[in-house]
Amino acid sequence: MFLEVEHVSIRYPRTAHPAVEAVSLRLQPGELGALIGPSGSGKTSLLRAVAGLEPAQSGRIRLDGQLLEGDGVRVPAEARRIGMVFQDFALFPHLDVAANIGFGLRGMARAQRDEIVAQMLALVGLPEAGRKFPHQLSGGQQQRIALARALAPQPRLLLLDEPFSSLDVELRERLAHDVRDILKRTGTTALMVTHDQMEAFAVADVVGVMRQGRLEQWDTPYALYHRPATRFAADFIGHGVLLRGEVQPAASTGPQTDIEVRTAAGLLRGLVPEDAVNAEGTQVDVLLRADDVMHDDASPLQARVVRKSFRGAEFLYTLALENGQQLLSLVPSHHDHAVGEWIGIRLEVTHLVTFPSMESSLAAAPSATAETTPVAADSTA
Repeated sequence: MFLEVEHVSIRYPRTAHPAVEAVSLRLQPGELGALIGPSGSGKTSLLRAVAGLEPAQSGRIRLDGQLLEGDGVRVPAEARRIGMVFQDFALFPHLDVAANIGFGLRGMARAQRDEIVAQMLALVGLPEAGRKFPHQLSGGQQQRIALARALAPQPRLLLLDEPFSSLDVELRERLAHDVRDILKRTGTTALMVTHDQMEAFAVADVVGVMRQGRLEQWDTPYALYHRPATRFAADFIGHGVLLRGEVQPAASTGPQTDIEVRTAAGLLRGLVPEDAVNAEGTQVDVLLRADDVMHDDASPLQARVVRKSFRGAEFLYTLALENGQQLLSLVPSHHDHAVGEWIGIRLEVTHLVTFPSMESSLAAAPSATAETTPVAADSTA
């Protein structure tokens, strides 16, 4: 492993709860990670601890085998060889672009510094911008220069704190893909903080969801979307709903069990681990993503359009079943249905994920793990 964060906790003075609580994560060399979560979830505090800008009260942080923090050791920020890119770019307005990029190369021979600056400008696609000043650049160009400046000293790790938040939506998406390409070309290991899950998915190989200082899940974007490990992660990532259902008779198939869950939208079937919560009659909540619910005029299953949100190529429909339970569905925008209209739908669930029902959990004794123990499976029907 290249970056290892082990059970790190951070607490600020005069606060009732830690900002970061026992968080562990790892990054391989050249891997790109991202932390997402609501405001106040501890993302930036953890990033600052890795950078050496915030002390951790407990836990360890290692980089390329070197202990940076923990067990009485605290390597100062300037000695960690970690680069940072900030949301406000933090370019020096009185220096031209070349001087900004070369700022961290002071003490190096001028010819060598100029060569590295030229390489960085070419890397970020702005080879002719060296003599311009930051105010002469667009927001996207300024962010590229900030990235070039951070990469010029060849940091062991790059940290990015909300790097696209000050840019418009279209530019953010394009720049996110460009940044990923640049970091992959240079083999840079990086950890990014963002509020925008689409940015995280566009840039990162692995993404962490944080909530109230804890890391809910650290996984690939695909797994986070299709196999969320907690109810919070399921709700925070993507568009979806949790539909009430009841587990039907199960059949064991070796290390996995074939279960069926009866819902108001039909019978769902999938394989789950044998020791998962799958007893017949168990009340569960089934995760249905908006892309699991397909528009189909020929389907006998009908739902009423409650709300519609036009998104250009598609509508995001909020639909109500006959019993009042709601679903979300992404539908091509040429299917323009009126609010109140009944339309045909069918389910194409490729990943069956269920959680203990909130209603049954409230009726039973409180359980510390009730929210964090999903039943996840590949659908077989």
